Amino acid sequence: MKQLITFIKKEFHHILRDKRSMLVLIGLPVIQLLIFGFAITNEVRNTNIAILDNAKDEATQNIITRIESSQYFDIDRTLKTNQQIEKAFKTGRIKVAIVFQQNFQNELVHTNKAQLQIIADATDPNQATTLTNYISTIVMDYQSELNQQNNLPYTIKTEMRMLYNPQLKGAYTSVPGVMGMILLLISAMMTSIAIVKEKELGTMEILLVSPMKPWLVIISKVIPYFIISLINVATILILSVFVLGLPIQGSLLLLIGSTILYIFCALSLGLLISTVTDTQQAAMLISLLGLMFPVVMLSGYAFPIANMPLVLQVLSNFVPAKWYIIIVKGVMIKGIDITQIWKELLILLMMTAIFLTISVKRFKIRL
Repeated sequence: MKQLITFIKKEFHHILRDKRSMLVLIGLPVIQLLIFGFAITNEVRNTNIAILDNAKDEATQNIITRIESSQYFDIDRTLKTNQQIEKAFKTGRIKVAIVFQQNFQNELVHTNKAQLQIIADATDPNQATTLTNYISTIVMDYQSELNQQNNLPYTIKTEMRMLYNPQLKGAYTSVPGVMGMILLLISAMMTSIAIVKEKELGTMEILLVSPMKPWLVIISKVIPYFIISLINVATILILSVFVLGLPIQGSLLLLIGSTILYIFCALSLGLLISTVTDTQQAAMLISLLGLMFPVVMLSGYAFPIANMPLVLQVLSNFVPAKWYIIIVKGVMIKGIDITQIWKELLILLMMTAIFLTISVKRFKIRL
C-alpha cells in the first residue's frame, strides 16, 4: 500500500510541475463551460430591432413597450417610411423590423382585426425563426389580455408551454454536452499520454520490474486523473448552478455516481488507447480526433440524433458520451430517478468492462 501511495504521489508531482498540463486539466473545463454557456447559445438577448409605427396610437405603444421591456430586444431605431426598412437591414445593426398598419387600434376595436408585419433577417434562418416566434408570443399575450377585457368573437387560442426549460436557456443544452466532452477527452487523453510517456522514455519496463505488481503501476497512473476529473465535475456543477443558473432537479448523489461511472469508462478508454500507441503525439492525435468528433457530432450534443441517417444513428450507440448526456439531462434537468436511466447506466458499465478487458489483454501481449 505504501508503494502505491508513493507512485501516486510521484504521478501527482509530474502533473503539478507541468503548468501547461495543469492549464489543460483545470483551466480548459472552466473556459469551455463559460464559452458554451454564455457565448454559444440559441437564446435571444438584446437583439436590435427597428419599429415603423404608422398608427402611433395606444395599442401600438402598448405592444412596443412590452417588446422593449423584455430582455430579448432593444429598439435600435424608429423608422418613418417603408423605404427605410431595407436600408436599416443593410447596415447589419438590426435583425427584425416591426411594421404596424395605419389606424391599428381603430381597426382592432371596430373590426376585431388588426395587422402588423414582422420582417426578419433570414441570413441566419434559425435565429430569424426564434426572433419571430418571440415577438409573436409577446403580441399573442397582449391579444389575450384584450380578449379578457372585451366581448370579442370566439377565437382559437394556441397555448405553448416549454417543459423543464421555460426560458429557453442555452445552458440547459451546453452544460450536459460540455460535461460529457470534457470528462471523456481529459480522462482518456491524459491517461493515455501518461502511460505512453513512460513507454516512450523507456521507464515503463523499469516500473514493471519493480516490487509492485503491474496492475498497481497502472492504477497509480490512473488515480491522479480520476481525482482531477472529480475536481472538474465539482467546478462545472458549481459554475452551472451559481453562474449559469442551471438547477439540479434530481438526486445529486445519483448524478455524482453516474459521473464516476462515466469517468471510469473514459479512463478505461484511455488505457485502451495507450496499448495501441507508442508515442505521445499519436496518443494525443487519437484522443483528440478519434474522440472529439464523435462526441460533438454523434452524441446528440450539437445535432439531434433522430435527424441523422440510420447509419450514423447506429454508430452513435457506440459513443459513451451519448448515454452520459442522456443521464445528465434526465437527472439534472428533469429530476428523474435511477429506474428511468438504468439502461444507460448498464450500457456505460458494459463499455467500461469491455474497454478494460481489451486493454488488459493487449497490455500483456505488448509486454
